[in-house]
Amino acid sequence: MLIAFLKSNIWIIIIAINYVLVISAATTILFKNINPTKTLSYILVLVVFPFLGLIVYYFFGQEYRKNKIFNRKNVLNEKVVQKLGNEFRLSPSQLHKLDVFLDSKMKMVKLMNNNKNTPVTLKNELLIVKNGKEKFKLLFEDLRNAEHHIHLEYYILKDDHIGKELIDIICEKALQGVEVRLTFDDVGSKISFKTKRQLKKSGVEFYAFMPVLFPNFTGKMNYRNHRKIAIIDGKIGYIGGINVSDCYVNYKNGTSYWRDTHLRIVGEALKPLQVHFLMTWDFVSNSSCDISSELFPDVHVDTTKAVQIVASGPDTDWANIMEAMLVAINTANDYVYVTTPYFIPNDEIVTALQIAAKSGVDVRMLIPKSSDSWMAKHATNSYLERLLEAQVKVYRYTKGFIHAKTMVVDDLFSTIGTSNLDHRSFNINFEINALIYNEETSLELKDHFLTDLEDSEELSLERWMDRPKYNKLKESYARLWSPLL
Repeated sequence: MLIAFLKSNIWIIIIAINYVLVISAATTILFKNINPTKTLSYILVLVVFPFLGLIVYYFFGQEYRKNKIFNRKNVLNEKVVQKLGNEFRLSPSQLHKLDVFLDSKMKMVKLMNNNKNTPVTLKNELLIVKNGKEKFKLLFEDLRNAEHHIHLEYYILKDDHIGKELIDIICEKALQGVEVRLTFDDVGSKISFKTKRQLKKSGVEFYAFMPVLFPNFTGKMNYRNHRKIAIIDGKIGYIGGINVSDCYVNYKNGTSYWRDTHLRIVGEALKPLQVHFLMTWDFVSNSSCDISSELFPDVHVDTTKAVQIVASGPDTDWANIMEAMLVAINTANDYVYVTTPYFIPNDEIVTALQIAAKSGVDVRMLIPKSSDSWMAKHATNSYLERLLEAQVKVYRYTKGFIHAKTMVVDDLFSTIGTSNLDHRSFNINFEINALIYNEETSLELKDHFLTDLEDSEELSLERWMDRPKYNKLKESYARLWSPLL
């Protein structure tokens, strides 16, 4: 009798179960007190699209930053790591000198200092690395000279030509007794079983970040580790936009040109960078790390260049990188020069850029003309009219694909890292940037930006308004998916 009743009313029961779950999800959304438009959008999807709405909410609607499912505090509780907080606490005289130099930019230093994992480090040597060929030349030399440990964390690692060369080097170093730890994103990377056997046989410890069964189909529906970090002996570090793949090295002899920027660091900033790597390692290896003082050696550097390593992701309490960029834009007096491959921002960033430009600040945005993502390209284009109307100067790179993620402000502040100006980088992906408070470095990055403008076209508002209507339709469609791109 019961079975017959269930069979005859199966769809009614399924729909009833759906709406019980919908009521639960909608109640959870209401208690979060997030943006009203976002709240109504999710509730509408839940109500109108049975089951599909629940799937969308499961993948995209949950705020993991607050849920703390990525809690990786074991590393922070280590005595060796806790001592770093005292080591980098600035004295009143040091803080005064920094305050005099930075003026309004001290707001950013103080903002980031409220996060105990983002200390200001002063003694650093910095080298801006332009494009993949230069990066890998330097990186491979540093890897071959490693004596104690090698730590690598990449969003994209492929065992193609350049990837195989890197893997061969770290395998050789592991056989020599160097501790090699490697983590790569399971969706972004592509490594064969043969290569994994080579790594394992050589003694390289490696883990995929949040493995998925079908990465080609999963795409960007998960939280991904978008960071690109290399640390050698705790003395030399790399951070920036360049992954490990042949496309970053421009092997195709002119048929495809990839423009990118990376940063090589020697000095005190390696210690907080090491902490962030170890927190990731703690998560991917699912075990407590054996953290020794040898991972945090003292590096004697005479050069004074202030650097903060700032990370952001579902494991952080705040959207640190976005907040840093907002303060940088809002405190600009003369200019803001931004390079990003994906400009799919939130309203706060758009408003900040508009206000700065309308206030007389020289705001320039450099984006690619041709993108590696059809959806991201058209979503980006949907935001350009608002910028142009506010007198933001928008340039599109025509020499190839520009993948650099940089900002330079007022000859005083610059940042190089992994974060794009988009929803994913601000709220979903694990990202990491170096915030640099130094005139020499800022002027060099400014010069790179102005040089890249020579291979770019400037958009005018009149010309942009006259673009075909079918392009505007594609942009509007792509923009609907902007929080997910």
